[in-house]
Amino acid sequence: MKLDRSTLLTHLIVMATLFGLVVSPVYATCGGGGGGGTGGIAVGPQPTVYYVPWVVVEPGNPQPAGDLVLYWFPTSRDEALASNLRTSRNLTLLSARCLGVALVPGDNTELRARYQVSPDRPIAILSAKDGTEIRRIEPERKHIPAAVVEKVVQSELDQRKEAIKEALEQAKGKEKAGDTTGAAEFYTQVAEQACLFPKEGKKAAKALKKMGREVPAVAALGNFEPADLRPTTSARISELMEAGLAAERAERPAEAQGYYERARKVDPADPVVLRFLGELHRHHTGDWKLARAIFGELLERPADRLSRAVALHGIGKMTIHSGDFEQGVALFERSLDEYPLPLTYRNLAVFWNSEDQREKAYGYVKKAMELAPEDPYNQVFAATYLVALGHTEEAIRLAEEHEDMLAASYNLAAIYAQLGDRQKAFDFLRRHFYEYEHYDAVRAKEMQEARDDIVFAQFHKDREFIELTALAATNQESYHYDATR
Repeated sequence: MKLDRSTLLTHLIVMATLFGLVVSPVYATCGGGGGGGTGGIAVGPQPTVYYVPWVVVEPGNPQPAGDLVLYWFPTSRDEALASNLRTSRNLTLLSARCLGVALVPGDNTELRARYQVSPDRPIAILSAKDGTEIRRIEPERKHIPAAVVEKVVQSELDQRKEAIKEALEQAKGKEKAGDTTGAAEFYTQVAEQACLFPKEGKKAAKALKKMGREVPAVAALGNFEPADLRPTTSARISELMEAGLAAERAERPAEAQGYYERARKVDPADPVVLRFLGELHRHHTGDWKLARAIFGELLERPADRLSRAVALHGIGKMTIHSGDFEQGVALFERSLDEYPLPLTYRNLAVFWNSEDQREKAYGYVKKAMELAPEDPYNQVFAATYLVALGHTEEAIRLAEEHEDMLAASYNLAAIYAQLGDRQKAFDFLRRHFYEYEHYDAVRAKEMQEARDDIVFAQFHKDREFIELTALAATNQESYHYDATR
């Protein structure tokens, strides 16, 4: 449904940046107010898993780090939104292996002039680390096909790999001839490219270590098996992941888990699969021990910035609930440094609101809206703050427009609680606990969060509210747990 958001945006004083919806995949389900699940993200009506973590290069900002950098010059926001360059398993996973992915907006005239890019024609350019142009990919009809870009990137990698193999042979030859200095130089060259070529980098690092030579720090990336980017593997794993996401969005988390675990068996080195599994256990099953282990595994290995951001957010959320506020908030901030997500901004708002610092919380609400003003969940979340600002008619309008949105049940309850409508608040809380949630481990955490939530303070001694949140008393992980209640 297309919504009239003018009043809401006026009240919140926000505007989306030109490409905000391209680089900020944001639809997230509700979880005690802040959201979660579906791998931390999921945009649009169709399930999509592999969003490329494009970095917007604003005027004056440095280019993304990378041994190779892929620049995308769209002509407009609408053209970018319609482009299939937004999604690609290969580009997403290569971005974890030192392929910089940079989206250049129209106002970055310096970069556009450097690469002689016309403002009325989309172009993708693969460049070397020093900015030297390697290949230019022209559009077919209106758009640049992602498949063509993937082939160009892979072709360059294949050529470089041949050069790396030749350097290894040169090193071995010099080593056999007793020229250890010459051999070390070649081994070092190879080891320094372990990010792009982990297997070869690992061999070079092993040789340098055996020779007693210094090993470049980047060579440690060679200790991790790279993701399998063969077309057959990508097709199979994408099929499984999209089926899992569809099941999760249809409120069938157990079925989704099955698909994600099958995908993990197909390619254990895929960090996006780990992200979806970890977030499912954090948000849906409540198995936080397993969620922490999966997120920890993801953070130990090379991973795309978006996956790292979701993992850091997830650990941060669980850390706050364990009572370590300072560390949890610090993890949220690290998550934003990796990749800004509305999910993280919303949960910072939830935390600071629970600490009765409403102005600070409201600042994070605005940041979430700036990233994704059209996200319906974001709108309902923001509406909980419109009540406090005195814009009750707007809050009611948004609540009524989204009443069928099961994932928003908790925040709908929060809106009606603030409006003094006890029955509707309880009805939506009941729907959240017993229709949206599927596991008692999560219900216990959500019920405790409702007991801690300042918007439900008027009901904290209400018999029906206490009964409605009865499982909360067993949740000793809650950061406001009180065994004497």
